Amino acid sequence: MNFDLPEGLQEYLDELDQFIENEILPLQMENDNNRFFDHRREDARTNWEEGGRPSEDWEALLAEAKRRADAAGHYRYAFPKEYGGRDGTNLGMAVIREHLAVKGLGLHNDLQNEHSVVGNNVGLLLLLHYGSDAQKEEWLESVASGRRGWTVAITESAHGSDATHMETVGIRDGDDWILNGEKSWNTGIHNAKHSLVMARTSGKAGDGHGITAFLTPTNSPGFKVEELLWTFNMPTDHGRFTMKDVRVPHSSIFGGEGEGLGVVQHFFNENRIRQAASSLGAAQFCVNESIAYAMERSPFGKPLSTNQGIQFPLVELQTQCEMLRALIHKTAWQMDKDGAFSVSDKVSMCNFWSNRLCCEAADQAMQVHGGLGYSRHKPFEHIYRHHRRYRITEGAEEIQKRRIAGYLFGFMKQRAPKGVKES
Repeated sequence: MNFDLPEGLQEYLDELDQFIENEILPLQMENDNNRFFDHRREDARTNWEEGGRPSEDWEALLAEAKRRADAAGHYRYAFPKEYGGRDGTNLGMAVIREHLAVKGLGLHNDLQNEHSVVGNNVGLLLLLHYGSDAQKEEWLESVASGRRGWTVAITESAHGSDATHMETVGIRDGDDWILNGEKSWNTGIHNAKHSLVMARTSGKAGDGHGITAFLTPTNSPGFKVEELLWTFNMPTDHGRFTMKDVRVPHSSIFGGEGEGLGVVQHFFNENRIRQAASSLGAAQFCVNESIAYAMERSPFGKPLSTNQGIQFPLVELQTQCEMLRALIHKTAWQMDKDGAFSVSDKVSMCNFWSNRLCCEAADQAMQVHGGLGYSRHKPFEHIYRHHRRYRITEGAEEIQKRRIAGYLFGFMKQRAPKGVKES
């Protein structure tokens, strides 16, 4: 068994680092753009007068970084070569996402809004697998470049993690469908032009089949964003919207009638392994910074690093980082070899453990740094505030554990759900 990085990947990391040094860091430091990464001034990210949404200057800066990354050939790394990518793998993306997060927060990688110079654009993957020919013709290039996209509307206020009991419904009316219902915690809805709305079109509550995905324009009559939901870590782009007799054409169906839940599950597996790698990288950053600080800080006449009370918690965290890294790499490699659903239990293990680990590492970094760590002169409290959400939003820890138990006790099988087209 060979644990070396795939041939060419380390060279690519070096190339990526050089691009960040030459293009992204100078952009971050010009025109006071660094105010968005100075956590004493991080409220510059938030437009408090417009419901707490991200400020236009903040999003414009992210868009410019993305544009430069795309021009340099990095943003589309994971995409097929025919769409300007490098045929990136799940393993490659996991290594890259961790590598970027270990550097700390910056314009190169800011997980508060999933921004990165190497795009985690799962929308393109879904479009390639499930989009109709007409949808591909309309959307492919703009989605690949990150200029357009859509939100994914699954969660509802009354049901949370239970997607199969959604109350949003779609009724066929000739060549159209009429959508009624509401969706909550819909990320990116503050400026999205479309939302991929999951609605029940057949079957009964609890059925996996019978849920259909509709690519729905947000300017449709009857579609209304009711509020942006304020969060632990502002700004917020997580909104609640309602639909009253929203009419969409039959051609808006994405992935086949009644097959929407399979589309969502494909999205989850591909996204969760990459997000797990990012949380691991952020955890490693917290450990690294704590070790460096403990080596230089000398209260009571000796370095903090000589105290076992400092050493042992960091030893445990580093041990967990090493074990989790091995599991993430193995899981991503198996996804590439045997398909995204061949190791669904391992994906859930990686995801819930990495998110918990990141929170624990950020908390310990605050403790090691003392009052400075709790302050906004250091990024740890920001990291904690942000990554705490992933213990809920990427599939709550309890849902992930239940999923693992389903495979462990034989209630579930390691195969793609009905309707899912494996890679």
